[in-house]
Amino acid sequence: MKWYNKLLCCSVSAIACISRVSAQENDGLLKDSGWSYHFQFTGILQGHPSFSAPYSGQNSLQPAREQAFSVTSTLYLGRKLWKGASAYFDPEMVAGKGVSTTLGVAGFPNGETFRIGDPAPSVYIARLFLRQYIDLDKNNYEEISEDVTQVRERVSVSRLRLSLGKFGLADFFDNNSVSHDPRSDFMNWALMNNGAFDYAANTRGYTYGFVAELIKPTFTLRLATALEPTFSNGPRLDWHYTRTNSENIEFEKRYSIHNRKGVLRLLGYYNINKAPNYMDAVSEKQNGTDTSLDAIYGKNYGSKKLGLGFNMEQELGNSIKSFLRIGWNDGRTATWAFAEIDNTVSAGIRFAGKSWKRNADNIGMAILSNGISSDHQNFLNAGGYGFMIGDGKLPNYTRENIVEIFYELKIIPAVWGTLDYQFVGHPAYNADRGPVHLFAARVHIAW
Repeated sequence: MKWYNKLLCCSVSAIACISRVSAQENDGLLKDSGWSYHFQFTGILQGHPSFSAPYSGQNSLQPAREQAFSVTSTLYLGRKLWKGASAYFDPEMVAGKGVSTTLGVAGFPNGETFRIGDPAPSVYIARLFLRQYIDLDKNNYEEISEDVTQVRERVSVSRLRLSLGKFGLADFFDNNSVSHDPRSDFMNWALMNNGAFDYAANTRGYTYGFVAELIKPTFTLRLATALEPTFSNGPRLDWHYTRTNSENIEFEKRYSIHNRKGVLRLLGYYNINKAPNYMDAVSEKQNGTDTSLDAIYGKNYGSKKLGLGFNMEQELGNSIKSFLRIGWNDGRTATWAFAEIDNTVSAGIRFAGKSWKRNADNIGMAILSNGISSDHQNFLNAGGYGFMIGDGKLPNYTRENIVEIFYELKIIPAVWGTLDYQFVGHPAYNADRGPVHLFAARVHIAW
């Protein structure tokens, strides 16, 4: 079946589902029932023309013309339990793949494909967790609107929020209203999150953990501990918690300058797992003790990775918002969960369609520059492969620079279409390959 027939069939099915559930949602009996119902469907067709590549490796972006189609669909269910408590259950379906089977670019151009471990359709539990609010101010309250992982709630303006179970750490950390969701804004992996944030997750992007947040009117302090995967980008999580875990902290400050809202976030994380050390792997190959150049499985617990991040968003006008991210990790051990990026900087801007009388439309433009440590460079040049990149050698390292531009159009209520273009200079940090021009069309349905 041609890709456009697949997209049409999936879209029609999703719209039919929305029509049925939306009718239920408007029923007065359900509106105040304590339940929360949401749904999303995202289909992305992406491809690139041929580009220059004098050599390729097993993890290279293929230089011949190609295209790929990916689909994700999620049902979000929430239920109030007792005062301040709620439970959430999100089954998710994924299918398809990214170009070159999601290999060859550190800042991969389709952020939805990190949830897809196998092109065949599969259904799994994305989230299953409990949440408890604890009021700290008994005199001042506010109402939190219903959202995909939030039931409508009346809570103190100063409160603790505790979450325990299965979720994505990116649900809580490194958020940004301008650039965070490849289903509705920028599609690139390293624009939806800080590329150097190797946050604990399985192949699908989820983990088991505990998050504690102190929420005040002008700031939030959040802490989290979570499980690491058993191997790099692996589907299973390692339950040997005393030997492998991820510790995360973020301080978020909300402010206003001349009535223009802004947010600053400072992030730190410390991961302990079995990630191999890049230079150890290179040395072992050189002396002949181990020629595998393993950066995927690891043999011993105790590897450590420290990372830092800066995240800013700022209103510039009634219809204009901007963002800036800077990230770094020490780059001594192999990437274990997110992206093969050790340092990154990205910035961008989004224009809401109000100024051209298309209130629900928006235009986004962003630039991104990724880099890796000298240890990581030496590993790739020695012929090593991570779980995403590796051209067999890297004699001419340079930064991977990316530009993304998109236009998102509201087609009908609950349905958006997007056209997206990305320019990737030096894919996988290789000055000998590229540049690459990628074009994409996206359909997103949400209520």
